[in-house]
Amino acid sequence: MTTLAETVRAELGAVAEPARAPAMQAYMKSAMPYLGVSAVPLRAACKRLFADLAYGSREEWQSDVLTLWRGAAFREERYAAIALSGIRAARAFQRLDALPMYEEMIVTGAWWDYVDTIAAQRLFDILGADPEGMASAMRVWAQDADLWKRRSAILCQLRAGKHTDLDLFYACIAPSLDSQEFFLRKAIGWALRQYARTDPAEVRRYVAANKKRLSPLSRREALKRIGGEQGAG
Repeated sequence: MTTLAETVRAELGAVAEPARAPAMQAYMKSAMPYLGVSAVPLRAACKRLFADLAYGSREEWQSDVLTLWRGAAFREERYAAIALSGIRAARAFQRLDALPMYEEMIVTGAWWDYVDTIAAQRLFDILGADPEGMASAMRVWAQDADLWKRRSAILCQLRAGKHTDLDLFYACIAPSLDSQEFFLRKAIGWALRQYARTDPAEVRRYVAANKKRLSPLSRREALKRIGGEQGAG
């Protein structure tokens, strides 16, 4: 019997444009090769393949996601695994016990294209389902040696808007304020810029209070939409 992973690989192969693959791989600075499936046909293929899926258990769903993720030979297969992790049929499974799966994907994926989608969408969903447990986990991740777990903690409330837990938000940023790592500095600025849509005055206050520790990149990103450095102290 054909497995879901095999079906996904066949479908992606059918819509691939191999001539595009080298440029896609170069842009993403990826060691894993591409098939040459751009975003629109990739989304369409995943929508077709996953539309009628139903899962009787979390274990069954996670098995399909991880089988596709771990067995990927091309980067688009991992994009499909991330898409599978977020299907409507899996909504009930976005709980704290799914976090180890996402941790594996974040640590082994170890690049922003994977990590940012998982952090901003899947981790955010778990935070909504289990605020206390997830907040505790993200505070730990924010201090982890793995920069992608740190970045994920910083970005996990990217979509929270007025429902942002500011104590958690700043607790996840604080351990990386002095980091020289570009991807952490960029994440801090991005998260602050996003929250500035909800409360620009609070972001200005925070940037002013932490001006000596925030990198120029983080400050610039944070204040990009709210008037530059004016008022930042």
